[in-house]
Amino acid sequence: MGVVSRVHMAGVWVTLAAVLFVALVPMAIMAADGDPLQDFCVADLASATTLNGKVCKPLAQVVATDFKSSLLNKAGNTNNANSAAVTAANVDNFAGLNTLGISMARIDFAKGGLNVPHTHPRASEILFVAEGTLYVGFVDTNNTLFATTLNKGDVFVFPRGLVHFQLNIGNYPAVAIAALGSQNPGVQQIAPALFTPDINDQVLTKAFKITQQEVNSIQAKFRV
Repeated sequence: MGVVSRVHMAGVWVTLAAVLFVALVPMAIMAADGDPLQDFCVADLASATTLNGKVCKPLAQVVATDFKSSLLNKAGNTNNANSAAVTAANVDNFAGLNTLGISMARIDFAKGGLNVPHTHPRASEILFVAEGTLYVGFVDTNNTLFATTLNKGDVFVFPRGLVHFQLNIGNYPAVAIAALGSQNPGVQQIAPALFTPDINDQVLTKAFKITQQEVNSIQAKFRV
């Protein structure tokens, strides 16, 4: 093969690679819960999770109660360090949600209770205040805070992947219901994610502008 032919073939491969890149990048950017390919796919909760949810139960075994859950009808135990409790209803414990791209959670707050700063990497969230008064907010990628006070009956939306929180600022317990745009939204609390694993202390001292002793003190609190 001559030099010109080799150059021509190289150009063809570069062009094909560019076309594939342009085609696949938007798919990756828009990746989310897959669209269902049938009316429903009630999960076999004993199965492993696949890319698009869990394995379906045989249709003949599906009953109406597969689409019902009582997970959120009782208050969570707020007797903990944050004085708050999150009870989730997602594909791991509610078979009827499989492949539907939605889930819910109940958040109970004692007086002063905090749902600590966290993110949901796979879902936006809309929060409804059923009882009480909450101070809620999120921080965008420019580190701008969007925060406000919610009263009973109010709703607030948290964009997907952004750090957000809720704090009970009322004089009584509070209850909120969250709806999320994924059957498995995931949750990552910011402080434990950074201070529980054995990250090199120089990363933490420089990132948080704190001393080695302060890093050790914070880490000790999360490793109890």
